Amino acid sequence: MRQALHRLAVETRGQGLVEITALVKDWLAHLDIEDGLLTLYCRHTSASLLIQENADPDVCRDLESFFARIAPEGRGLYVHQSEGPDDMPAHIRAALTQTQLSVPIQAGQLLLGTWQGLYLFEHRRAPHQREIVLYVIGE
Repeated sequence: MRQALHRLAVETRGQGLVEITALVKDWLAHLDIEDGLLTLYCRHTSASLLIQENADPDVCRDLESFFARIAPEGRGLYVHQSEGPDDMPAHIRAALTQTQLSVPIQAGQLLLGTWQGLYLFEHRRAPHQREIVLYVIGE
């Protein structure tokens, strides 16, 4: 059984989905692991991870619009406002999604569905550098 750990830095341009599938696959390709399990972990409280359709960009736009409606920004809406009006909505959006994903690996490939991609979901308006921890175990 082999294990590997990697910290993936992802630059965001502000709110929105950033596909990280290719970055993860590139890292995985350098490992000699045929079958196993990959865990992705987002080390932030105002960003999250998703497995989502990557064929039609309208899916991402609709998801972003939906989360803006269910956790809106606005002064006076939340008690926690010390980091700006987009911070508490970002925490709510992250709480409603995931900070950790697991994806099986077979024959050295991620077992994602045909239209599935891995995404970092940035919930803050300003650009950030986010860190995703990748951990794989397998043989």
